[in-house]
Amino acid sequence: MTGFVLEARDVGVRFGGVRALSGVSLGVRAGEVCGLIGPNGAGKTTLFDVVSGIRRPDAGRVLLDGADITRRSPVWRARHGMRRTFQRQQLFGQLTVADNLLVAQEWRGGGGGLAADMLAAPSRRSRAAARAERATAVLRACGLASLADSSAGALPVGRARMVELARALADPPRVLLLDEPASGMTADERVQLSAVIRRLADEQGCAVLLVEHNVAFVMELCARVVVLDLGAVLAEGTAAEVRADAAVRDAYLGTASVNGRSTGMPAPP
Repeated sequence: MTGFVLEARDVGVRFGGVRALSGVSLGVRAGEVCGLIGPNGAGKTTLFDVVSGIRRPDAGRVLLDGADITRRSPVWRARHGMRRTFQRQQLFGQLTVADNLLVAQEWRGGGGGLAADMLAAPSRRSRAAARAERATAVLRACGLASLADSSAGALPVGRARMVELARALADPPRVLLLDEPASGMTADERVQLSAVIRRLADEQGCAVLLVEHNVAFVMELCARVVVLDLGAVLAEGTAAEVRADAAVRDAYLGTASVNGRSTGMPAPP
């Protein structure tokens, strides 16, 4: 496994006597959108927790640009370009949509320290203006410009999901981990989400790994798909290769469809 920005190598996780992950290896290249699918309980979110640093594996390693980051904290990983969204929405609901994106950029500091903040020094004003400009550009790219001053906590699910993505993009990521980003979205919102992710990979070279139960969405978006089942990699390949895999169909026990049209893939559980 070479040429990957992000890699998981032989990752194993146990919860007491339960084996959640066993020898799982995968990687994502710069500019690639890779989908991670599998039945409920397959270990997808556990793998995301390991990759993002929330959980330390019992076995195996996580690498970023070939360097072992297994013991690095989630904060360290975020500051080195790794961003993640979660299954449960985690917006700052009391803030506006725009302020959610500004908060995501604050870790870089205000420019000049506390004194500059108190005196509204030019260095602070300049940096604040640049961050506001970045937030505006990201909101526009995500189709959220009209919601900039809206309360994040009052948004419907689909719009809130898109704000979470926009917040993850506010400080440009090198690696983006999306956990069920299309959940709760309308068909039009999923089209918009797909377009944003494609542009991020194609134009900025971001490595994207996403977990999603909407299999049709994954198959249309992702250049490569990895299937987990019972904590192990069941299949990996292009969408066509995965669709044709009998073991994958058996794992799902069904057939997915979009607008009544069969996709040739197992249905999400």
